[in-house]
Amino acid sequence: MEAYKKWVRRNKDYLHSLESLASGLTWLLPERFSESEIGPEAVTAILGVITAINEHIIDTTPIQTQKGFAEPSSFPWSLCVSTLKELETLVEVIAQQLYGDDKKWDFIAVTEATKVLVRLALFRNSGYKMLLHGGETLNSEKGPNNLASQHGMGGITRPGEHHGPGNNYGRGMQNLEGRALSALSRFGENARMVSSPTWSMRPEHQLVATLDSPTSAVKRPTLSTILSERGLYGGLFLMAEALHISRPLIYVLFIRKYGVRSWIPWLLSLGVDLTGMSLLFLIKHPVNSRRDGYLPLSDLEKNEMRRRKLLLAFYLMRDPFFYKYTRQRFENTEKLLEHVPIVGFLTAKLVELVIGAQTRYTYMSGS
Repeated sequence: MEAYKKWVRRNKDYLHSLESLASGLTWLLPERFSESEIGPEAVTAILGVITAINEHIIDTTPIQTQKGFAEPSSFPWSLCVSTLKELETLVEVIAQQLYGDDKKWDFIAVTEATKVLVRLALFRNSGYKMLLHGGETLNSEKGPNNLASQHGMGGITRPGEHHGPGNNYGRGMQNLEGRALSALSRFGENARMVSSPTWSMRPEHQLVATLDSPTSAVKRPTLSTILSERGLYGGLFLMAEALHISRPLIYVLFIRKYGVRSWIPWLLSLGVDLTGMSLLFLIKHPVNSRRDGYLPLSDLEKNEMRRRKLLLAFYLMRDPFFYKYTRQRFENTEKLLEHVPIVGFLTAKLVELVIGAQTRYTYMSGS
């Protein structure tokens, strides 16, 4: 395993190119989005898991200390989140073929519940800091809302640290969850949304994990610490993150109860997202910024808020809105351009991919 880690860290640029090519080719696999798509989806999931593991290895590159090289010992919660996100569509496809369209939502709900538990554990382990990209990126910037650095309670710079407001936002633009927008972007913007490694976008010094000495005491903020130190703003922040983490599970549970064509899950999910974002907006722009307990956000967290706003576009791709409005627009455009050479073919292929991806990758996206 150590030999593989060293090889990955030495060949990260080569791996990035190879994984990008492999990810793009999965969209052209036979029987993709068909009734017998377990094989193609399994290939996609395996490639996604390998990419997540390689990215985690790069993010946790150790540096040399006085006592030699040291590896971070904390549990890889972010890797667990990435792995679950790569496997959940495969779980859906297998459940659908074995148990049918109705029963598959039971398995999807279990998968989403597992993601919620892992994210909550990561949220607690990080000292109740905002989850970046659903927990796939560790929030390790020593910014204004880092209670540990402000109050002298110790701290540790975790793997995946970024030192500039623009770097992680670039990741957000390439990691807007769900492969639905990835299908769109491959024909227009040539951007990858989920499965592409993000360590290739970072400067070399940002790929190195800085570790404190083994004897340093690390005391993470607790719920009581945040509420006592930050008062109302701390409570609003915790509530906003809890809503953001639980939103996909709430959405799936109501789809399981009312069906995918019901407006109830769609409206409820949108309401949860808007409520959480409104709470974060109150934290970012308080009525009185001098009020005690004000909880300022770091640059990475402000970029995460922008990312979450962009993810609201997924509601255009979710049923019943997609079935009643968005799909008709795509099909009308396809008919309009079907007689145009090359353009008509590409448009038809794009619409086919969008409709196929919409059935798989939109209910779980946006977290």
